[in-house]
Amino acid sequence: MLQDVETLSVLIVAASVGEFEAGISKNGQTREHALLAYTLGVKQLIVGVNKMDSTEPPYSQKRHEVIVKEVSTSIHKIGYNPDTAAFVPISGWNGDNMLEPSANMPWFKGWKVTCEDGNTSRTTPLEALGCILPPTCSTDKPLRLPL
Repeated sequence: MLQDVETLSVLIVAASVGEFEAGISKNGQTREHALLAYTLGVKQLIVGVNKMDSTEPPYSQKRHEVIVKEVSTSIHKIGYNPDTAAFVPISGWNGDNMLEPSANMPWFKGWKVTCEDGNTSRTTPLEALGCILPPTCSTDKPLRLPL
């Protein structure tokens, strides 16, 4: 059921005013899910900042920067290195920045990461998934089965 859970976690954060604040609050689900992922041993994190179409103004760069700062602080306290997490502004409703860069967010230039293909700039969650490092399996250890 939880096979290879240590590989990756995708944390979706709502950018809407009120929703984000509720999720990142002391007992919010955003913090809870990030802590749960870390507790389960997840090493790699992609943060999708969703509902960018419902920010004020729509697709606000300033709102994205505030969310990145707050979530970075939160995941750093949990144990993640925010510099290795990919923060991607998206709109699931409109499909903005999901599979290809969006014209509605020309300010988002992506993040720097070195992947196996040598590319160092990524802009969408799909591209972020292409840079995930596969888990290392210890074939010299005894077989372990969860009950």
